Amino acid sequence: MACTRPPSAPRNAISNVNETSVFLEWIPPADTGGRKDVSYYIACKKCNSHAGVCDECGGHVRYLPRQIGLKNTSVMMVDLLAHTNYTFEIEAVNGVSDLSPGARQYVSVNVTTNQAAPSPVTNVKKGKIAKNSISLSWQEPDRPNGIILEYEIKYFEKDQETSYTIIKSKETTITAEGLKPASVYVFQIRARTAAGYGVFSRRFEFETIPVSVAASSDQSQIPIIAVSVTVGVILLAVVIGFLLSGSCCECGCGRASSLCAVAHPSLIWRCGYSKAKQDPEEEKMHFHNGHIKLPGVRTYIDPHTYEDPNQAVHEFAKEIEASCITIERVIGAGEFGEVCSGRLKLPGKRELPVAIKTLKVGYTEKQRRDFLGEASIMGQFDHPNIIHLEGVVTKSKPVMIVTEYMENGSLDTFLKKNDGQFTVIQLVGMLRGIAAGMKYLSDMGYVHRDLAARNILINSNLVCKVSDFGLSRVLEDDPEAAYTTRGGKIPIRWTAPEAIAFRKFTSASDVWSYGIVMWEVVSYGERPYWEMTNQDVIKAVEEGYRLPSPMDCPAALYQLMLDCWQKERNSRPKFDEIVSMLDKLIRNPSSLKTLVNASSRVSNLLAEHGSLGSGAYRSVGEWLEAIKMGRYTEIFMENGYSSMDAVAQVTLEDLRRLGVTLVGHQKKIMNSLQEMKVQLVNGMVPL
Repeated sequence: MACTRPPSAPRNAISNVNETSVFLEWIPPADTGGRKDVSYYIACKKCNSHAGVCDECGGHVRYLPRQIGLKNTSVMMVDLLAHTNYTFEIEAVNGVSDLSPGARQYVSVNVTTNQAAPSPVTNVKKGKIAKNSISLSWQEPDRPNGIILEYEIKYFEKDQETSYTIIKSKETTITAEGLKPASVYVFQIRARTAAGYGVFSRRFEFETIPVSVAASSDQSQIPIIAVSVTVGVILLAVVIGFLLSGSCCECGCGRASSLCAVAHPSLIWRCGYSKAKQDPEEEKMHFHNGHIKLPGVRTYIDPHTYEDPNQAVHEFAKEIEASCITIERVIGAGEFGEVCSGRLKLPGKRELPVAIKTLKVGYTEKQRRDFLGEASIMGQFDHPNIIHLEGVVTKSKPVMIVTEYMENGSLDTFLKKNDGQFTVIQLVGMLRGIAAGMKYLSDMGYVHRDLAARNILINSNLVCKVSDFGLSRVLEDDPEAAYTTRGGKIPIRWTAPEAIAFRKFTSASDVWSYGIVMWEVVSYGERPYWEMTNQDVIKAVEEGYRLPSPMDCPAALYQLMLDCWQKERNSRPKFDEIVSMLDKLIRNPSSLKTLVNASSRVSNLLAEHGSLGSGAYRSVGEWLEAIKMGRYTEIFMENGYSSMDAVAQVTLEDLRRLGVTLVGHQKKIMNSLQEMKVQLVNGMVPL
């Protein structure tokens, strides 16, 4: 028997980065060494790009399903650090690898992780506890994944979770006041970075002291309190005399400030009064610009409700000096002017590549308001799958909106340019990012209304980010409420039937649009419903027609699309459910191997609804020329496909047998057949 040997290196390794998780996939080695016991080992190294040094990743990284002894050709690494360069080495081994004196045979992949929310706060300690207050302190999360901007503390009386309070603090200490004596309160804390909020910590329970204990403690304080009261009375008398003398600032009403404050409470701030002392680093907000903010329910403020739109812009968007921006080239045209790429260099910060939207010369005040309205909306969002606003230029011309730069541009154009170039896992990773961004918007009570692949931007790491908030509106606090438009254009092919019919938009209508985006992604930027007119689309959808599965689409993904296209909006999945479902698919790649046999479904439908050739094309050659596939006319004729009725039975396997091996050509032919099928019976074929 011939001697066996170690296997060669795995081939064609690819990566998919999702925040601080990386999915790797590869092809088995060309040479297994004459053995069948091949498995894989993953080496993880954290690299410093400046020093050129790599260290072992350490024990905090988790490998799913495992790091050593992998039998399948994929693995996911989670709990990596944010904004960090990693090198992963994938080595194939067998029973004699340890005996070989030769060098290791492996394939390496270099990736950079994205922004990520911080890990949970795990260590919370109680401080001073009184009958009406509890003081807490905690430690920074083990993995902050960036600079902690603030903490959010949620607390409520035990067994009364529906009525809770939110406190925000930039420090790692807070005091919750106004509590009931002898009551147990539950506290949860989460941290926020530029990437958004992490998850809440586990529940910590603390009890206020009873009134009797507090009273006995207070007895010992009576002498001190008596002295304090006496001094307070004296000081109060002095202050009142000082105020009545008119020495304080005049509140603009011609009377001494103390009287002015009574007559004009709204002017009290101008006279130097302040509300009850509150730590400036601690924020306990319930109102914002006249809007009641329900803690934990939503934080989005509709800029259209501001009397002065400029106030909204300056509240939610940072003003940037025009001198900090360098415009390099024009990369497109927007509704209000040109879109450029350039550089942003703020004092004390590193230079960044940015995208710059400019407002064209000669704008009206309404155009300026609408243009900056998008910045007022975008500036309120902070999530790795939402386009990030750097700031605005409003104090000089041209007026500009400055955002992060997305190297690969819009998702639909990018997919068309790279037709067939990505694995299913990479496509699912893109879809997962979009769903995560939409979950964030939905959690804020916010409806996009124009979700489509053209409004998704993609960067060099294939991270997708939701953009274009020009059509967006806020939902009311009632989860059943919907925004009703006052007319205007609606993107019919992406819009849910109830939104078209009744002009009502909800997160459920965004879910319908997300299903269309899924179809666009899996079909590499194909136009939904092809060349059907908008009226035909409306009628077909209303009668039960749904887009057929794209070619080579996993059955699990197409089923999710159909779920998103349920006619009854309450039957559609929520975005958090979609994210969870896609995560499961990514963790179990084998679940994506079952494909929808779209071509056989086409043939069955054609058999039910008549001949494909009726009224469409007079010959096979004419049809192939029309879709620029005329080179295959002779092959089709030679193999017996001489009529359109015969072509109707063509499957993907038939195309491969005929020698149509290019994926793009296969898709074009199969999609043309599907398009003609849609046009049968005026484009209305119920599925």
